[in-house]
Amino acid sequence: MTSTTFFFVFIPLLAVILLAVNLIFAPHNPYQEKDSVFECGFHSFLGQNRTQFSISFFIFALLFLLFDLEILLVYPYVVSAYTNGIYGLVIMLIFFLALTLGFAFELGKNALKIDSRQSFTLLDNKSSKVVFISRVFNTEGIISKK
Repeated sequence: MTSTTFFFVFIPLLAVILLAVNLIFAPHNPYQEKDSVFECGFHSFLGQNRTQFSISFFIFALLFLLFDLEILLVYPYVVSAYTNGIYGLVIMLIFFLALTLGFAFELGKNALKIDSRQSFTLLDNKSSKVVFISRVFNTEGIISKK
């Protein structure tokens, strides 16, 4: 089997199988919020002029930018790691330590928490996998009942 045959036969077949598995095993929980208008993660602003809204998604954008730039700055070190020696390793460890401490600080301040505006939580459905996951990883403080 040539590589061209592999890509034209196996890859589409794998895609169809994965889509079918998703349709069969995915939970179907329709509710009103899924049919509502979507504007950047918020409720529709039709008829509302001067209302306050949370802009916490900017924190996620800044974190993505920060860690994206981290990868960009680490790449030259990885390419020249053999010639850098122990001095370059110490500099990279300090760099990673500073980024890790900053990320831990943001997690500690709950800066990455976005309040849900849904009228229910996933824990209301007792057959949900979220209940199992929350018990295994002890996430009751993160996912709470309303």
